[in-house]
Amino acid sequence: MHTTLDDIIDTHDDTAQDGGRRRFPLQGVVTVVGVLLVAALAVVGWQWNDARTERDALLADSAAREEAEQVALDYALGAAQMDFKDLGPWRSRLTAGTTPELAERLTKAATSMEQIIVPLQWASTAEPITAKAVSGPDGTFIVDCFVSVHTTNAQAPEGILSTATYRLAMNNRDGWTITEISGVGADALQEGPR
Repeated sequence: MHTTLDDIIDTHDDTAQDGGRRRFPLQGVVTVVGVLLVAALAVVGWQWNDARTERDALLADSAAREEAEQVALDYALGAAQMDFKDLGPWRSRLTAGTTPELAERLTKAATSMEQIIVPLQWASTAEPITAKAVSGPDGTFIVDCFVSVHTTNAQAPEGILSTATYRLAMNNRDGWTITEISGVGADALQEGPR
């Protein structure tokens, strides 16, 4: 049995004249269409909200990575700059923003390095090249930094230009505290700055 639009819209419920067919009142059709429309809008709204949440998470991650890169690059610049005539500021920059455990290790390393820096009359300035951060779990980041360093010393008074590389582990949830520092591997150097 085939139902036409006229059958649905017809508001008479006269089954005897229509060969036993039951007709739906217009109000029922409007209700069904309204329910379907509300359901469709709910699905679209849910998908839109889900897409917006995903976009907000991506923007927040991007902003955090940029901040991690800037903090790490600032640290790398400070660590690469020194003057044998006044090593106090360099020592302060070397331990700034690090965990107490890391600061203790860096202080010991700086004391050992001073035995070489002072006799060689070592002085260096630095310029940023780039930094690349990768986010990890629980607000942690690994940042590879590349810094251009111009060094003068007793053996090279005209100066030597080199690239210093640093890999810093950082924690966003603890005020960008630096938890570990190491060099960047040879494979990253072959790829070049990212």
